[in-house]
Amino acid sequence: MGHLPEETTSFVGRATELVTVERALRTHRLTTLTGPGGVGKSRLALRAADRAVDRFPDGVWWVDLSPLADDRLLLVTVSDAVGLSDHTLRMPVEALSEWLADRRLLLVLDCCERLVGACAQLVADLVGAAPGLTVLATSRQPLGAQGEKRVEVPPLPLAGDDEKGQALALFRERATTAVPGICLDEPAAEAAAQEICRRLEGIPLALELACARLGENSVQEIAERLTSRLDILTDESARPRRHRALRTAIGWSHELCAPLERLLWARLAVFGGDIEEADARAVCAGGPLSADDVSRALTGLADRSVIRQDGTRYRMLDTLREYGALWLAELGEERALADRHAAHFAALVRGAHAGWLGRDQVAWYGRIADSHSELCAALDHLLATDPAAAQEMAGRVGFFWSCCGHLHEARIYLERTLDAFHEPGPDRTRSLWALGLTAMLQGDYEAAHRLGEQCGTAASHDKDPESTLSAAYLLGLTSLMTGGAQTGHAVADRALRAAGGDGFSHPSELRCRLVRVFALTGLGRLDEAGAEAATLRAECAARGECWTRSYADYQLSLVHLLSGDPHAAETHARSMLAGKHQLRDSFGIALGLDLMAAAVAAQGEGARAARLYGTGQAFWDMVGHPQRGTPELAAVRTECERQSREAAGDVAYESEFRLGLSEDSVKNLARALRGPMP
Repeated sequence: MGHLPEETTSFVGRATELVTVERALRTHRLTTLTGPGGVGKSRLALRAADRAVDRFPDGVWWVDLSPLADDRLLLVTVSDAVGLSDHTLRMPVEALSEWLADRRLLLVLDCCERLVGACAQLVADLVGAAPGLTVLATSRQPLGAQGEKRVEVPPLPLAGDDEKGQALALFRERATTAVPGICLDEPAAEAAAQEICRRLEGIPLALELACARLGENSVQEIAERLTSRLDILTDESARPRRHRALRTAIGWSHELCAPLERLLWARLAVFGGDIEEADARAVCAGGPLSADDVSRALTGLADRSVIRQDGTRYRMLDTLREYGALWLAELGEERALADRHAAHFAALVRGAHAGWLGRDQVAWYGRIADSHSELCAALDHLLATDPAAAQEMAGRVGFFWSCCGHLHEARIYLERTLDAFHEPGPDRTRSLWALGLTAMLQGDYEAAHRLGEQCGTAASHDKDPESTLSAAYLLGLTSLMTGGAQTGHAVADRALRAAGGDGFSHPSELRCRLVRVFALTGLGRLDEAGAEAATLRAECAARGECWTRSYADYQLSLVHLLSGDPHAAETHARSMLAGKHQLRDSFGIALGLDLMAAAVAAQGEGARAARLYGTGQAFWDMVGHPQRGTPELAAVRTECERQSREAAGDVAYESEFRLGLSEDSVKNLARALRGPMP
């Protein structure tokens, strides 16, 4: 399994370095590729990791650390990259160590330079806990961890070195990409290309930036301009030559950009990770730079290799972002852009919260998940500058984060914003509710109940129906999870009757209706539960709502299973899984797989049920909990295993269960969503 980014350009040279890295990976638990920015550490690591895939049965996993400005998101970024969505109260490093403990995998940590100390500590913890773990890191400086093997990545060799002409080969390849049909074989052009490679010290990023100018300048013109520019940089004579060469290439690219492109380059530095065009338009427009100018300038910067485009998203290499940040400071716009960035992502969260009931719900979940590092940066900024706005944002994003598996960050930010701003009102009530829901999903039922009562008290002062329904949902759900089906039903039913809406007026109105369905099933009132679940599902489907519909399918599956109709139960379980897969909800997927396995076992298909059950266990491992859910599920799971073993036999059951547990969980989930082969 190679969980690696796609190589978007060809890989040139580096045969010697690849052999060195491959040897280091076989003999050392930690190998760090070091070298200056732009020298090609990430590309070398990517190629080495790809070549090592077959040696690591549990996969090769790539972690991009370039968006992180400090170490607070290091653990969650690594956890996300390896598929861990921990729902427990453990410290994140404990959860990650346990997740990796029995696995043989290669973990690639790219761009560690801003987090050297934190990365060194994390690697030490993980290597100590996971004997089968190997780590490959890239950094401008060594991590300094015990047992680290450092591999210095030099610039590409120039003509006349041992491996002749790798720099020139790269220049030729990128030049052909930039200007198809360009000819560099004529003596003057070849000499100019060699001079460019020499002047830029064979640094790949510098060479790519130079090639990006070939649409507007001849190779001879580029060589002349680079020569004159280097000759006048006498004030930087103390800087290492290769640093000066890269700075020269970046500075020259900056000078040759149009004024509005230079302004956008500086303003884009406020983003930490990938950049959506819509976000760039919203955050970077202003003054002489209109929103349409932003779109045109993005295209121009991409043409000049300052940013790289992937669909509607753009990425700027750290080295170029740092240069942009210097210019942003020079322009005196750092605070203004940080304010604008935070305001934009707060508005994004506000829109997601408002759109939760509609057809764009799944798209909003995706936007929130994909913008995670930017949302954290916005919250950090608002906590320092506008705690009230931070609390509003945290309360609105908390539910999304809980469902997407970012429980630790949700809890941390919600607690921070509640501590930072104490003014009562719907925003504070919502934050109390989101914190209580997070605690409940982590299995901290005592804290969830306490927060539910606080939320109820706050809601009585708000006089806001959504606040009241949210409190009821939290208290009702906590009651369900602790065996109080009757209490859960009473709390949710009372709140719904008091709201008196159409059942679809507020997000928590849907959630309370769902609690009532769960409670009816737990109380054994299956006909009522089935009827309510079917009505709720139909209403959600008509409106394009996915989250509640998925859980309505889950309840319909359970009701059909308990009523003796396993075929209908399997159909609804598969529908539930499809919805939870769209929402990237590992907890919901784990629940759905258990139920589908039980439905398949009840049909006498023991081997298929065992495989599904094992896949479900793999997803439970991802969330860090043993199998959970409402109390009646314990009997369902016990019966599932009994029926599966009886139908398949113990040997076949164990074999299929292990396959479901150990194989690629994403592929096994896709197989479950497709259904049995005809």
